[in-house]
Amino acid sequence: MRNALKLWSRLSLVQQIIIGLIVGIILGITIPDAAQPVTILGTLFVGALKAIAPVLVLFLVMAAIAQHKKGKQTNMKSIIVLYLVGTFAAAVVAVVASFIFPLNLSLADRPEDVAAAPGGITEVLQTLLLNIVDNPVNAIVNANYIGILAWAILFGLALRNTSDTTKSVISNLSDAVSKVVTWVIKLAPLGILGLIFTTISENGLSSLASYGQLLALLLGCMLFVALVVNPLIVYLLVRQNPYPLVLTCLKESGVTAFFTRSSAANIPVNMKLSEKLGLNKDSYSVSIPLGATINMAGAAVTISVLTLAAVHTMNIEVDIVSAILLSVLAAISACGASGVAGGSLLLIPLASSLFGIPAEVAMQVVGVGFIIGVVQDSAETALNSSTDVLFTAAAEFKERRKAGEKIKINVNNKTA
Repeated sequence: MRNALKLWSRLSLVQQIIIGLIVGIILGITIPDAAQPVTILGTLFVGALKAIAPVLVLFLVMAAIAQHKKGKQTNMKSIIVLYLVGTFAAAVVAVVASFIFPLNLSLADRPEDVAAAPGGITEVLQTLLLNIVDNPVNAIVNANYIGILAWAILFGLALRNTSDTTKSVISNLSDAVSKVVTWVIKLAPLGILGLIFTTISENGLSSLASYGQLLALLLGCMLFVALVVNPLIVYLLVRQNPYPLVLTCLKESGVTAFFTRSSAANIPVNMKLSEKLGLNKDSYSVSIPLGATINMAGAAVTISVLTLAAVHTMNIEVDIVSAILLSVLAAISACGASGVAGGSLLLIPLASSLFGIPAEVAMQVVGVGFIIGVVQDSAETALNSSTDVLFTAAAEFKERRKAGEKIKINVNNKTA
């Protein structure tokens, strides 16, 4: 037993996760009923990540701003621009792909459990603004990261003029929370084992067969963004092979995000990866939770593809101007997408209204989205979350390159 534990500890976290995946798939296929208690592992893992993430964000951001010195580089402007550009580029890719491969949907009745969609872009923006001024305790309880960020920034600014002892206490609390996060992340192989078992035993893939083309188009767009568009953006910044960094982010962040299906739950994973990459803590402690809210390339793809599928189903002609407007609207809407699983689907009626599609039809498309959501939402979250670290790193490496430093990126997470 001791030898087995030693052998297990020698494996990297990614290797441990792969083993958990394999075991979960085998159990889900062979003995789904007998192994049902395994599902609790996934529930506990996601629950622990979601519980610790709001506290982590509050203390990390507060400590970083409280101890920030004037003139210290944070790269936040560049990171925010990258988030917005990446989301818009993803929407454009989805629009172009939908014109090249137009799809018609067989629509059914609207599911009873689909929530009400926003009435317009004004409602989406209003919700974002109201979240900023949410009660700080309520923001932590409900994992409202826009509100948590806003209050953490204010508390951090207020603490900048306090004594070094007070700042040290805040910093120590931040380090303690980060340590707890490290312990939780070490349980990822068991958590993902439970999550993949639940997916295989309860859903399978048979229900996706009739929507295979739609799912293939969605996944194809997301893969194109992850493996072509994002690397191109990174290359333009760092002027060297971007794929070691891209693949590292996908492997260490995207894999866990795929199975947790929550950008918020993946914040601790991204924080840990940013630390391993040697990034500036003052930057990533703010950019990672912010990215979980506004960096939504996967959501932009989902909104654009499903909206244009509805357009083609209704035989509506779309001109270039309308296509550009859809890309802009999808990008803006994606930034306001709900943090819950399938949140981007509820913004499809908003985008569909651009083409005069009735709400009843749009909500049927939302229902189709929920049917394929087992895979679609997982892939969407993986793209969203892994890109948070990718763009944070790219912005910092750009500044290092401009300063004359030699940047070396490799899959061992070393930078120099």
